Amino acid sequence: MATEGRLTRRTVLGATATAVATPWLWRRAFAAEPIKIGMPTALTGALASVGQQQKRGAQYFAKLQNAKGGLIGRPIELLIEDTAGDPATCVRKAREMVERDKVRIFLGGMTLSSEALAIVPKLAAWNAIFMSSDDGDGRLTASDFVPNFFRANTSGPMDTRTVALWMRASPLKRFYGIGMDYAWGHDSVNSFEKLVKSEKRDFVGSVFSPIGTKDFSSYILKIREAKPDAVFIVMQGDDYVAFLTQAHEYRLSPKVQMLTSIVDLASTRAVGAAAQGLAGSTRYCYSYDIPANKKFVAMWQKAHGGALPDVFEGEEWQACEILAAGIAKAGSIEPAKLRPALETVAINSIKGHVAMRACDHQAVQQGFMVRVVEKPGASEPALDVIAVYPAAEVTPPCRKETYPD
Repeated sequence: MATEGRLTRRTVLGATATAVATPWLWRRAFAAEPIKIGMPTALTGALASVGQQQKRGAQYFAKLQNAKGGLIGRPIELLIEDTAGDPATCVRKAREMVERDKVRIFLGGMTLSSEALAIVPKLAAWNAIFMSSDDGDGRLTASDFVPNFFRANTSGPMDTRTVALWMRASPLKRFYGIGMDYAWGHDSVNSFEKLVKSEKRDFVGSVFSPIGTKDFSSYILKIREAKPDAVFIVMQGDDYVAFLTQAHEYRLSPKVQMLTSIVDLASTRAVGAAAQGLAGSTRYCYSYDIPANKKFVAMWQKAHGGALPDVFEGEEWQACEILAAGIAKAGSIEPAKLRPALETVAINSIKGHVAMRACDHQAVQQGFMVRVVEKPGASEPALDVIAVYPAAEVTPPCRKETYPD
């Protein structure tokens, strides 16, 4: 993976290895300095599957954008570095990009919210803008908000709100929460607990597993002893796959409804039958039936050998669209000009209408609830959108992580 990180650094997105070694090829074509965009991202480690999706989404967007002439007449150049999900490594590599490469824009990347929380206090000193495509911790647009941070993606509180809205119409009464033991896991499980209690239902316990946990048997035993109707899971990557697999093996999932904050293809593919019946929110879904998304899915499949776009590939695409719209509006990448332009960006995205909110830089967008189902003739589990909730119901009030009702 170290070799891959070196090859992708200083890359015009979507270029071949030959073009990576000879950036003068696109310099001749554009006759303008590239827009350098930093992506310190977890390409290895427990959440590598998320980081790799972010990388693919950004690469594909910029490949198409460069083919159309780039942004404001300048080619896009990504600087991708592997953080392995470590906040200290993320800060160090981001600082290097600023000091050595004069990066003024960070995109996606910061795969863990703990990485983003370590980066945001430094953005002003670095004179840099950070457009998140993944970080879910509610504090990033609430108590820890800084003016140079923007979140294009659905936040953790928005994920849990979507599940809570769906829960209102369900017969489920008793809930248990399990999350990865870092910022996003705690933030999302705590948000879910508050929402469950606001609905006058029982939240019977929660537990948090260290990142990289392989054996979930003791956690599953605790869940069994609590006798919930449903378990709310806040996990991604290898941990998520391990938990779903073992929950199926220990016969937990046939007896208890598995709910999750993010349903994604990478995990459901990995666990196969163990994912059947899983329900939860998702930040992007390939099966959302609107023209913009159907066009995107067809383009993606043509470019990626028939593979469907996953959650974080779709979220990365949306973040790229918002960033591009802001740059076009500002006519510049200088943070002093780009920041106010981004605050008023609104686009018709692959997820519908999405508008950046000036007061906290959270992109206001719909919430999606999906279920994993088996379809005749399909080679893998399918994701069906079972409910769509309006942006006004899903997005918390400005600078808040909680909801008024």
